[in-house]
Amino acid sequence: MATSGTYVTEVPLKGTVEKHYKKWRSENHAFPEAIGHHIQNVIIHDGEWDSHGAIKTWNYTCDGKPEVFKERREIDDEKKTVTFRGLEGHVMEQLKVYDVTLEFIPKSEDGCVCKITMIWEKRNDEFPEPSNYMKFVKSMVADMDDHVLKA
Repeated sequence: MATSGTYVTEVPLKGTVEKHYKKWRSENHAFPEAIGHHIQNVIIHDGEWDSHGAIKTWNYTCDGKPEVFKERREIDDEKKTVTFRGLEGHVMEQLKVYDVTLEFIPKSEDGCVCKITMIWEKRNDEFPEPSNYMKFVKSMVADMDDHVLKA
């Protein structure tokens, strides 16, 4: 059986839970403009931008290399979570399971935390653990903070 694991980290953010959650839930089309050094393009294949079950393809740069990621979106408005379930793309060449959940948690009137949970399972033990992808997601969330505050 191949190695699997879970990474969990928190990113402190300025601005309200509602503002951050809205960007990640409904406004992915704005990411290339907001954080173009990470995300170059987002295309919707099935569903609407803000619909549960929507399928999107992301063109992004991780570790200086252009990559593609196709995901299915799961949304929980009550818990303020967005989950990206990996379907295809560069990361899925190495992993059987790649699920990233962003949970936005209030900390103060004008601040919150994004709890990032990444669940993964390697296709085989030849591949490295996907810690670089966790670092990438954490950086994306942190860099989106400035854009959310300007909006």
